[in-house]
Parts: sequence; structure tokens; C-alpha cells
Amino acid sequence: MELQVNGQAAYAYTGGKAFDAALPCVVFIHGAQNDHSVWGLQSRWFAHHGFAVLAADLPGHGRSTGTPLPSIEDLADWIELLLEKVMRSGIPFRDGAGDTAKNVTLVGHSMGSLTALECAARHPARIARIALVGTAIPMPVSDALLGAAKDKEPKAISMINAWSHSPRGTVGGNTVPGMWLLGASRRLMERQKPGVLHNDLAACNAYTHGMDAAAALACPALIVSGSKDMMTHPKAAAKLAAAIKDARNVSLDGAGHALMAEQPDAVLDALRTFIT
Repeated sequence: MELQVNGQAAYAYTGGKAFDAALPCVVFIHGAQNDHSVWGLQSRWFAHHGFAVLAADLPGHGRSTGTPLPSIEDLADWIELLLEKVMRSGIPFRDGAGDTAKNVTLVGHSMGSLTALECAARHPARIARIALVGTAIPMPVSDALLGAAKDKEPKAISMINAWSHSPRGTVGGNTVPGMWLLGASRRLMERQKPGVLHNDLAACNAYTHGMDAAAALACPALIVSGSKDMMTHPKAAAKLAAAIKDARNVSLDGAGHALMAEQPDAVLDALRTFIT
């Protein structure tokens, strides 16, 4: 699906099914230097089991045009604009009584998890629940990684890949025979435009009021973490869960930060249980 959001072309994958705005909606939000394709299995399952799916390419990423947005707050408002655009272009999200319904679930990974949290806190009337995958509040980025992302992007991509995968994931373990986890991740990141990585990492690093957003959250939340995550440590995920009124915490044993690649079925199972 291609839409115009803020005068720019925005792309959202709909899971292989035509988007039906009358259905409950699941919005998948990718992380830094990624695009909608990281949600391949999860987006297709929900699209084929009674949900409308939007796996969006954020501005300046993947097939969406424009420049990448500089802050988590801007990304959160962009997701709300995307939803509003979809509502105006199709059947509004409504319940049986004709009133606007809270039937949108946001699912975000890493930077996308911050975006989902901030969007739900800013726009509570729309969001029914959120799922935060590979998350931490705050989400600091080291000066070394920020510097590499700005001046030596290939080095930064190598650093992220090394830290994003569990020890097993660095040597194999792809559920698709013959596919290499690190190689696939590298090629995905190399497809993004120059400057996107530094922008995304800086946005994560600058997001400082996540705990306030968590405390204000009015909807249930699922937090999915990997026990071997070196980018967003599971202890940070547990701390975030404790700050949310209604939170469920699921830890995937042996998974790193790239959970959807390393344990796609386990991530799907956690989302299915929470959303359905």
C-alpha cells in the first residue's frame, strides 16, 4: 500500500492481503536502519487471520520517501498521521455502536518500540495495546557507535550486527536453510540511504522521557526480550515492565536483539497470545 503522509510517499506492507479498515489493525514498526521486511512472518500471519496489517517503512527508509525524522516524538506523530490517513481513505475504525473504537495494536522493535510507546502515550484514544520487542528505556547509544554511524557507516553496520545477534546467531541458526542471519541483516542495512543510521541512533539516544510515557500509558503492553540481547539488556526490559500499569514480560531464551530473525516463531507466538 502506498499513501501520501505529510506530502511524502509512504509505503506499508499489508501482509499479502488487501487492507480492510473495518478489521482490527496491527501496525508493525521497524527499528533503526531497517524496513518493513523484518516483520515478514508476523505481518503475514495476522493479515491472514482476521486483522488489517500495516508494516510501515518509516520516512526515508525502504520504499518511503522523504528524509528520516529526527526524533522519536516525530516518529510517533507520523504513525498517528498514517493511521488517520488510512481511516480517511477507507472504512473508519468503528465499533458496533458507531463510535470510534480503540482497536489498533502497535508492535515495535528497538527504535520502533520507543515509537510505539510514545505514540500510545500521545494518542491514547486510538491505541488498544502495544507490544515492545527488543526494548529498553532509556536506549543510550555509545559515542563510538554514533561516531562510526556518522563517519564510517560500514563499520557501524558491522558493530551493530555483532551486538545484535546471540552467539548462536552469529554462526548460523536461521530457520530458513541456507540463509545467513548476519549476511541478511547486513544487506538490509546497506540498502538504506546514507545518513539514515546516524539519524536513527541519535533519535534513540536523545529520547529521555520514555519512563514518563510508560507511567502514563493507558493500554496493556507486552514486552518481548531476548536473554542474550547485548543491545537492549533484558534487565532494562524488566525495569520498563515494572513502570507500566498493565504489562506482560516474555523472555526468549537464547535470543539476541534481532529477535524476529533469530526466533521468528517464538516472537509470533508471543504476539498471537497477547493480541488475539
